[in-house]
Amino acid sequence: MKLRCAILDDYQDVALKMADWSNILDRVEVKSFQNHFENEMQLIEAITDYEIVIIMRERTPFTASLFEKLPNLQLLITSGMRNASIDLAAATNNGVTVCGTASMSEPPTELTWALLLNLARKVTKENNEFRNNGPWQSTVGADLYGKRLGLLGLGKIGSRMAVIAQAFGMDVIAWSQNLTKEQADKFGVRLAVSKEELLETSDLVSIHLVLSERTKALIGKKELQLMKASAYLLNTSRAAIVEQEALIEALKENWIAGAGIDVFEVEPLPENHPFRMLPNILATPHLGYVTEQNYSTYYCETVEDIQAFLDGAVLRQLN
Repeated sequence: MKLRCAILDDYQDVALKMADWSNILDRVEVKSFQNHFENEMQLIEAITDYEIVIIMRERTPFTASLFEKLPNLQLLITSGMRNASIDLAAATNNGVTVCGTASMSEPPTELTWALLLNLARKVTKENNEFRNNGPWQSTVGADLYGKRLGLLGLGKIGSRMAVIAQAFGMDVIAWSQNLTKEQADKFGVRLAVSKEELLETSDLVSIHLVLSERTKALIGKKELQLMKASAYLLNTSRAAIVEQEALIEALKENWIAGAGIDVFEVEPLPENHPFRMLPNILATPHLGYVTEQNYSTYYCETVEDIQAFLDGAVLRQLN
């Protein structure tokens, strides 16, 4: 008898096209769900009979209560090797093996630059004016050359941001709680004396940190008020690193010039959320990792994870 496998939150309906699933279809029946389940009860009703579930990053949290209500679940696979929305201890306690996949750092870097350049040169506004027969040129863009990019985090993505910024002729400064001068020097970046110095002196601030107890709410009202009125904040990392209410206030009161955001505390974002209405926010629906090559990596390695599990082995185990 075949095991049942559910692919959750396959928004673009591409999961089955991004990998060769034929090697496991004689032992596994696979179903893709495009709709996002709004609550736990809906999700349980949909997947209660499935032994294998595949999830995409933090789109659907797997909490202790959810694991307890899915007695048939044996294998949970997430894209990437880190997923803060999975209770790994609960998975272990309920006999569920959790596995991951590789994930590329280039796609979120590229999206961050798309947001940054769009904000600086007002691309979306000018494109809308162009399509609607509005004024021919209505804005004056901000220069990047000679300006300072402040990086909160200088890991895989942050270091790529630094190299690209230098190609634009920008001055780059970085800070994180564990960042050393040696690490900063490696990428030709100046180590900020403090988080406060970085925020006070940067023209653009971009966040590239892992969400943890130390980084949660790292940027709040006090920090946003330190930033220049002409500065932009970019967050393609995790929403909870920035206090959302404080950011909304900062944008409403024009403490900063604007923000480029790709991550949200609730996804999909509620229809009436203030982020949808603020004129000085440029937002994308968590597209940082959504590229052809990344998706191909996710789903090809997902098939490998399933095949290994069926053969009595485990690949890329997280718990």
